[in-house]
Amino acid sequence: MSTRRLRSDPKTLGDVNLATQELKNLYFKRLLPIEKYYSFHHFHSPSYEDAEFDNQPMVLVMGQYSTGKTTFVRYLIEEDFPGSRVGPEPTTDCFTALMHGGVEGVIPGNALTVDPRKPFRHLDPFGNAFLNRFQCVQMPNKVLESISIIDTPGILTAAKRKLSRGYDFPAVLRWFAERVDRVVLLFDAHKLEFSDELTRAFGALSGYEDKLRVVLNKADRVDAQQLMRVQMCDHYQLLELEEEDLLADIRNLPRNAAVRKLNDLVKRARLVRAHAHVISYLKKEMPIVFCKESKKHNLIYQLPLIFTQIQQRHRVPAGDFPDCTKMQVETEKLLGQDFSKFKTLKPSMMASLDKLLTSDIANLVPLIQQQELRKKSLPGVLDGEFLGTFRPEHYKKDSFKERSGEADLVEWAVEKHKPKYDEIFFSLGPNGGKLNATRVKEWMTTSLLPNSVLAHIWRLSDVDGDGMLDNEEFALAVHLIEGKLEGQWLPRELPSHLVPPSKRQSSAGNDE
Repeated sequence: MSTRRLRSDPKTLGDVNLATQELKNLYFKRLLPIEKYYSFHHFHSPSYEDAEFDNQPMVLVMGQYSTGKTTFVRYLIEEDFPGSRVGPEPTTDCFTALMHGGVEGVIPGNALTVDPRKPFRHLDPFGNAFLNRFQCVQMPNKVLESISIIDTPGILTAAKRKLSRGYDFPAVLRWFAERVDRVVLLFDAHKLEFSDELTRAFGALSGYEDKLRVVLNKADRVDAQQLMRVQMCDHYQLLELEEEDLLADIRNLPRNAAVRKLNDLVKRARLVRAHAHVISYLKKEMPIVFCKESKKHNLIYQLPLIFTQIQQRHRVPAGDFPDCTKMQVETEKLLGQDFSKFKTLKPSMMASLDKLLTSDIANLVPLIQQQELRKKSLPGVLDGEFLGTFRPEHYKKDSFKERSGEADLVEWAVEKHKPKYDEIFFSLGPNGGKLNATRVKEWMTTSLLPNSVLAHIWRLSDVDGDGMLDNEEFALAVHLIEGKLEGQWLPRELPSHLVPPSKRQSSAGNDE
């Protein structure tokens, strides 16, 4: 995948920053005072900071160990990063935030929690056991100019369940899930095993399903018979379409950053409103002098009923309330509080909150929509006019497929266009009649096809497997690229009618 596919347009980011500034004003001037007044941060998430509005969109990559998380990250940024290791056993044992920086370097977790420019200051409560396993890698990478990526430790399988991390892993996942723009969850098509930690990880993502994208990695190694649900379709074609959809989704994150922040702010404001009503109800129900502790226990037990009464009395939607069961389980948060010191509903604050939800945010939506219309698509293979060629209805007949009797034809299928391809070949400066992989890759990436597609074209074209292309193999590669750009499906294996004439005898010998 070319970095052009994820590269951002500065003007686009400028538009997003304008809307982000308006969101910051709404939060810090209108919502934050209400959060502080009703002790929202003690029961729910910490307050937002400037860095959480100003930083680039973030993608959280998670999954069981050896499902390809680190490989997926390397695929996105098209280079290795410090600390990245790939292997069959758990190799990524820490959370790694990949962010853009002028000079490559690694910032340890404890230093990140005191850096106001980074959105990680509120990770401090998870303690040293976590912070020693958290780091930020800064790199002068073009993709990271537009997005930041969080690589996570592999989720332990049942066989590894006795291992202890020393910190609340699901709670950390939930902290990130609340703040990131997209969660990519990877599974290995050949290792679909559920463990207790995976189940808890799923629970940590509850409420953020709209951010979740599930990737069945290594599915291209599964044959069609094994994918019984895929009917009337070449499953390799389906996998390619899914890959394009996922990459398009990630590429659009910078453009949709303001929309996501607006959505999160609305969800938070609704939760603050519900929280204020709950706190006020608990305050009113507390006795003045006697039986305070017993009344407190009764109120915690009756939380489901209290939630229902508030919904009916104040017309607060049920979906705005926090998880009642979780609040009852985490009784230490409530038992440690003096309910009599809670705040009652303050009409002016509630009116300000209602105005924020009904008009202030509503007035901001058209501004964001107008900016969306002015934005240009991020340059790359996934621009709208090109994306159409990846839709099934745009695919033409498979011209690469071998027709009956064509194997015996003398003429090579690429021959009629070879003079044109030869001009490109010699313009790239072959050495000893061949082009090395680096020169070919530089030219191939100008097609803006995904790296996975170009890698497959390379495998088909390097017939003799010497890691270089001669003029015939290069002509074959160009032929396959042009066909792909026209919407044709690539063959899984090179058909005999596409084998270069000089390689046919050796190819036939290898088959024997």
